[in-house]
Order: sequence, then C-alpha cells, then structure tokens
Amino acid sequence: MTENHSAIENYSVIVIGGGQAGLSISWHLTQRGIDHVVLERDTIAHEWKDSRWDNFTLVTPNWQCALPGYSYDGDDPDGFMQRDEVYAFVRRYAESFDAPVREHVSVERALQGSNGGFDLQTSAGPMHADQIVVAVGGYHIPTIPRFAEKLPRNIVQIHSSEYRGSHQFPDGDVLVVGTGQSGAQIAEDLHLDGRRVHLVAGTAPRVARFYRGRDCVAWLHDMGVYDVSIEDQPGGVGKRENTNHYVTGRDGGRDIDLRAFATEGMQLYGRLLGVEDGVLQFAPSLEASLDAADRVAESIKDNIDAYIEREGISAPAEDRYVPVWRPESETTELDLATTDITAVVWSVGFRTDYRWLKVGAFDGEGHPTHNRGVTSVPGLYFLGLPWQHTWGSGRFASVARDAAFLADQIGLEISAAQSRNSAQSPNSAQSQNSAQSLHSAQPQSQMV
Repeated sequence: MTENHSAIENYSVIVIGGGQAGLSISWHLTQRGIDHVVLERDTIAHEWKDSRWDNFTLVTPNWQCALPGYSYDGDDPDGFMQRDEVYAFVRRYAESFDAPVREHVSVERALQGSNGGFDLQTSAGPMHADQIVVAVGGYHIPTIPRFAEKLPRNIVQIHSSEYRGSHQFPDGDVLVVGTGQSGAQIAEDLHLDGRRVHLVAGTAPRVARFYRGRDCVAWLHDMGVYDVSIEDQPGGVGKRENTNHYVTGRDGGRDIDLRAFATEGMQLYGRLLGVEDGVLQFAPSLEASLDAADRVAESIKDNIDAYIEREGISAPAEDRYVPVWRPESETTELDLATTDITAVVWSVGFRTDYRWLKVGAFDGEGHPTHNRGVTSVPGLYFLGLPWQHTWGSGRFASVARDAAFLADQIGLEISAAQSRNSAQSPNSAQSQNSAQSLHSAQPQSQMV
C-alpha cells in the first residue's frame, strides 16, 4: 500500500531507474553539483541479478565496460564478465561516487506540473522535479504469443527473462522459441547441460566472435561502427527495430553456429506460426533464416577485410566459414504427443510499458519519440534505450557518451531557467524601471 505523505519533495532533477544508465547520468549531475535523486523500484542493478540465467556472460568484452568516471580494471580486459561479476561491477560504480539512489521507491505516475516541471506520485509520497530522466531501458513486459494458451497444460512455459537453468524443468526435451541473443544462448546453455533442444529460428543475424586474430567487436570499434549515429544508418530510425547479432562470451567467447548444433542433435525449425490440437505449425523458413544469418556474418568480415587493406594493417589470413549442415527438408508440423518436449522457453522479446508517464512523448506503438534522448516535452529525457543514438547506446559501450550529452542539455535548461527567473524577479524589474527613468531624464542632446 502506498504511504500517505503530505510534504512534497522537490528536486532539480529526478532520475528514474538505478541501472548503469541512471547511474551514468547521476555521475554527471553529481560532478556538476546539480541537485538530484535516483529512484529505483527495486535495488541498484537488480536486473543483472534477477533477469539473467545462471551461466549468463556478456557478449561484449570487458574493456568496453566503461562508465563515466569508472572503467573495468580487472585482469581480463579481453574476457567476458559473468552475471554476478557484472552485477558487482555496477554496484561498485554506484558506491564509487556515493550515488544518491533511493531503493525500493517506485514511480506510480508522472505528469507535467501545472506550474512547470513534473509532478510524480511515488511509493514514498509526492515529489516534484524541474526535469526528469527516464532510465528504465526499453524492455518492460515479456512477450508471449496468445497461442501459447493452446499448448498442453502439462508443458512448463516460461519467458526467457525467467530462465535460470535446465534445473527449472522436468526431465525431457525443451523447446526454445527465438534466436535473438537470449534465445540462441539459452539454447546453447541447455544443449551444453545435456538437454535435447528444439530450437525455432527467427530472423536474427549472427556475427563471428573472432576474425583475423581479434575479437570482431575490437575490429568494429576501431572502424568506428559504434560511433555512427542512427540518422546516418541505412533505414534511419527504423534501425531501432533491428535484432542484435547472436554470439556468446561463454568460456572465453565463441561463435554460436546453429548448423553445428544441428549436427550435434539439436532440432531446428522455421518460424512458429501457431498451435492446433497439440500440433506445432512452422513456416518453411529455416534454411532461409540460416543463410541470411550467415550472410550478415560474412558481410561483417568483408568490411573488416576492407578496413585491414585500407589501413595497411598486418593481420593473419583466415579461411571463410563453410556451412556444416543444411536441412534435408523443412518441418512444418510437429505433434507434441510424439515428442518428449516437457518445457518451452519463449524468447520472443518484450513490450514497452510507459503507462505511468502521462506526457505526449510517444508514438502510436508506445515508443518514446526523441532525438538522442531529448523529447519535445521540455525537461523530459530518456537514457539507455537501444539505438538511442548509436549501436552501443543500449549497453555499456556508449551509455557514458549519451549520458554526457543529456547532462549538457539539463545544464543548459537550468541556466535558461535561472536567466528567466532573474529577468522576472522584482529587483530586476525595479532596476530596469530605474534605468529607463534615468535614460528619459537625460538632456535631448545626449540621446542617440
């Protein structure tokens, strides 16, 4: 139950969300001496602990974990932190500058104030802020298709955000739906744990882990790929709908090759269309999906080759990938009664949920409309969104740069507000009137 508080807390800035994005903007505001608070409905960085599986590992190398005023300082910069290490890293970051985070405070409603700024109703009582930064990411409500209700009741169903390990399921096969980053890695996790996996392949692209002696992320970083703004990307802001490439940082990092999984007994299918009378129905799209993912991986290698050639870099040659498996035929139906499938992991994404934010800053699908996190609503900003400005915006790679940009905007707005208040103050008005009177009293010959 929400506590009843009569006093309204006032802040120059309220940051909503205590993950790496909210902490990054808090660091900048702290450095500038701007009064603010970070509201976190749970605990700092809890998503890293609560929404990742036991064997979760970053897919980006540790050297890319650089937040404002704080960088990875471990002994394995080219390695990949595991779930608990990432959680501890972000927690230490908050402690490094004594971030003003109030945990277990949820924002139930936020709207523009009648006299400017924003009025917030929180679990700790009413608050007011001149400006707010929404740093809650873009993944809020797990998506599960309606036809999931038609699956037999004895089959355990969870969303990928709830997956922790194969120990959650009864003995038997597991169906994983979706091959984005989470789906592909969860399928691998189950496969390595000895489970027979049935994997429904989507349209996600893939990327090689290493190529010509280096991590592909390192090559792309040097090439400036992570610095290209979304406006300069093919398709422009439509890029925000794209799925990330699947790869893994597990065991020091490696490719995720669905074809190789198939040679080891994993069952692959095309897009899942629905369920009727216990029969799964698939589109005959598997081979096309595998080929498309490989084309993307090879095109990235083409770009790396061109960069090496252009810059005259000495790098070892490497043979290109050769598909190790192709489906002999496309499975379009699978009767669950003839399988040992006892569980399903739905890895088909999330929906946004900003129903608590009562402002006109969203498109018809509920996504924020913004330019680098700055909205058309004065004083309202977003941070930590996928493709907010560049490819790296939704992860450690570029959140520091995005936070610095918004901190500049916040500082400019504060300066502008101070100037407006100064111009409207009684003393200022009196001084202007006195100056005008003195000017009017001067001899005509001295007036220009």
